[in-house]
Amino acid sequence: MTIIRNQSLNHSISSSDQLARKQIEKQRMRDVQLLLLNLSENEEATIKLILDSLYDIGAVNFINQRFRYRPFNRVLKSIARMSKPVFKIYAWHWFKKNCPQLIANWLYTQVAFENPIAVAQEIAVEASTIQQPQLLPAENAMLEVKALRHQIRWLSCITIVSLSTLGIVIATWNRNPPRLLQSSPQYQSSICR
Repeated sequence: MTIIRNQSLNHSISSSDQLARKQIEKQRMRDVQLLLLNLSENEEATIKLILDSLYDIGAVNFINQRFRYRPFNRVLKSIARMSKPVFKIYAWHWFKKNCPQLIANWLYTQVAFENPIAVAQEIAVEASTIQQPQLLPAENAMLEVKALRHQIRWLSCITIVSLSTLGIVIATWNRNPPRLLQSSPQYQSSICR
């Protein structure tokens, strides 16, 4: 019976040591997060340049991957260049709000030296308890994909024609605005008779 008490005593001592160690770890990670926040405030210009470069690369790659039709691709790239200042504002606010915590968490996983296999097993167990949604039969899915592709082609064509027409109207209007407002001479002569 005394052996059990000694083991429980050793266990309580080790658990209090672990608790103290965990408290120290939490405090140190809060310090790391504050230092990262301070670093992001001091290096605002550098971070904005990094976000700017990432946007340039990401926008072009995303557009090239998703929109292969060349005229539509070019239009979207020009829109992406015009929307870059808005992205920089939102990206900077998102970075200040989220990145110090994300980086601190990542750094903690690097120094924790936990067994990654145990974490993967826990995730696998949790994923297996989720019920899978009912899948459509393969034929219905293929028909749906074909119908959506057809709709995308039509919408792309309509968008291109609309934008082209708008461009032609604006170019014509900028070239001769007074002439368009005046009536043609043949029409005026027929009215006078």
